[in-house]
Amino acid sequence: MIVVRDTELLKGKKLAATIGFFDGVHLGHRFLINELKEVAQARDLPSAVITFPEHPRAVLHSDYQPKLLNSFEEKLEQLASTGIDYCIVLDFTIELSHLTAREFISNVLADKLHVEALLIGYDHRFGHDRTDGFEQYVTYGAACGMEVVKASPYDEGRTAVSSSEIRKLLTECRVEEANKLLTYPYQLRGTIVNGYKVGRKLGFPTANIQVDEPFKIVPGIGVYAVWVYLNGEKYKGMLYIGDRPTLDNGSNITLEVNILDFSGDIYNNEITVAFIYYVRGDIKFGSLEELKEQLGKDRNTVGKLLTE
Repeated sequence: MIVVRDTELLKGKKLAATIGFFDGVHLGHRFLINELKEVAQARDLPSAVITFPEHPRAVLHSDYQPKLLNSFEEKLEQLASTGIDYCIVLDFTIELSHLTAREFISNVLADKLHVEALLIGYDHRFGHDRTDGFEQYVTYGAACGMEVVKASPYDEGRTAVSSSEIRKLLTECRVEEANKLLTYPYQLRGTIVNGYKVGRKLGFPTANIQVDEPFKIVPGIGVYAVWVYLNGEKYKGMLYIGDRPTLDNGSNITLEVNILDFSGDIYNNEITVAFIYYVRGDIKFGSLEELKEQLGKDRNTVGKLLTE
């Protein structure tokens, strides 16, 4: 996949394209992109996804804080895995938001990006106020020599697949269901920072993670079985998200992982955790000894759950 940030580099190349934010690049998105590839192949055109580096609502409303499934770089990685030819990165601006659907199709998609065939998601609308629909898009496209095609709904609309549904599943700790809709394990990437070091005293040293993308969804509170990617190696991990009620540390939520069969100084290293299973909820124990006993059980559970 070629990432295009400067549209001048396209040099008038005609394209078959679709457009969207594609947060998560989930099952529904992949279904749409596969259909795009079929449309492109039938017309002997390269395929292109047009997307934005920032959430459009965050541009329009400075106080809006999006809840994301992917950082922008993660989204590019997932789009590349679909096998499309181009990803065109279009800056979403206030000026762009004021364009009507007719102006966007004519001035941007046709004149600037040379889109010859446009695949529209079956429930997708764009343009100022989103007042126009598919029939109008067909008319606007025809006026500038562009074929507009309506995409099929995934699973004929029987299966609910959306970024908002996946966010809901993650906040409810239902990571296995979320992963099925994503088609890959949900991940958090970050830097290992100093923590309270209580886990080390209990015999379960943990790496505290500061997530790189501040707007990414953090799954619900609890203990998870995760794969840990660190310094080019893959490890089993027991990850905790919560406010440590046994230690009375207040309401500050921490994200820390005990890496099984690992020891060493890894502060300031980059780390990625991939959520595989939800193990249990958070519990306030009567003593540190009870907490230690439960952590031993959790570690055994995680070790058994994670298999190659």
